Amino acid sequence: MLLVMGRISVATADGRAQRGSRRWYRLSGMVLVVISAASFGALPLFARIAYAAGSDPQTVLLVRFALASAILCVAMATSGAAVPRGRTLLGLILLGAVGNVGQALSYYTALTLASVSLVALLLYLYPALVHALSALVLGEPLHRHQVAALALALGGAVLTVGRVGSGRPLGIVLALTSALIYSGYIVASSRLTARVPVLPATTTVTMSAGTVFALLSLVHHPALPTTAGGWGAMVAIAVLGSLVGLMTFFWGLRRVGPSTAATLSTIEPAVAVGLAVWALGERLSLSQGAGAILILAALLVLARHQGRSPVQQD
Repeated sequence: MLLVMGRISVATADGRAQRGSRRWYRLSGMVLVVISAASFGALPLFARIAYAAGSDPQTVLLVRFALASAILCVAMATSGAAVPRGRTLLGLILLGAVGNVGQALSYYTALTLASVSLVALLLYLYPALVHALSALVLGEPLHRHQVAALALALGGAVLTVGRVGSGRPLGIVLALTSALIYSGYIVASSRLTARVPVLPATTTVTMSAGTVFALLSLVHHPALPTTAGGWGAMVAIAVLGSLVGLMTFFWGLRRVGPSTAATLSTIEPAVAVGLAVWALGERLSLSQGAGAILILAALLVLARHQGRSPVQQD
C-alpha cells in the first residue's frame, strides 16, 4: 500500500512539474513575441528620422536587409550553424523573397495611395486571417479564450489607429494584399521554422529579401541618408527589424503557434503610438489610450490560459 501511494505521489508531482514547465514554455514564447512586436513598433519612428535625412522606403528596406544579412552571416560563420537544405531551404527563400518583400512593398505603396490610418486599419485584419488560415491549413483548434483575446486585440488596434481617413481603390487593395501576405507569412513560418534552428532560418529569410531589394535598386536608384542621425536610424531599423524583431518572433512562434502570435503582435501599433508621444511630442487621444488598454487585456487573457494546450518544443 505504501509503495502504491508513493508511486501515485511521484506521478502527481511529475504531472505538476510538466504542466508548470509547459506553462512557463508558452509564457516565455508570449514574451518573445511581445518583444518582437515592440521592436517592429519602433521602426516607424526610426523610419521617419531616415526619411527626414533624405532616404525613402525602398532604400530603408534595402539597407535594413543588407546590414542585417552581413551581421547574420558573421553569426552563422562563428557559430558553425548548418545551412538549411532541400525543400526547407526553398521554403525559407520564398518566405523572404516573396513574403517579406511582397508584404513590405504592398504596404509602403499603399501608404502613397491611402491615408496612414486606413492602411494600418486594413493591415490589422491579419490576426483574424491568421486564425482562419491556422484552422483551415494547420487544423489548429480555435478556443473561446482565443476568440475573446482576438476581439479585444482587434478592437484595441482600431482605437489605437485613430480616426480613419480615405484612400484610392488601389491603395485599399494593396493594404488588404499586405494583410493577406503577412497572414500567409506567419502560418508558413510556423511550419518552416519548426524544421531548422532560428539563426539559419532568420539568415536565409533576411538574405533572400535583401537580394530582391538589391536587384530592385538597379532600377530604383537608392536615396541614402545624408546625416549621421539618418544612418544611425538605418542601423537601428536593421537591428530591431531583422535581428531582434525577426529572431524573437520565430522563437516565440515555435512556442505559442501562429494564432496566438498574431494576436500578441497587435501590441505593435500601441508601441508605435507610445513612442511617437514620447519621442516626437505627439498627443495621445483618449481613444488611443483605451485601445492600448484593450490590447493589454488581450495579452492578459492569453497569459491566463497558457499551458493548457500542447506546443512544439525547441
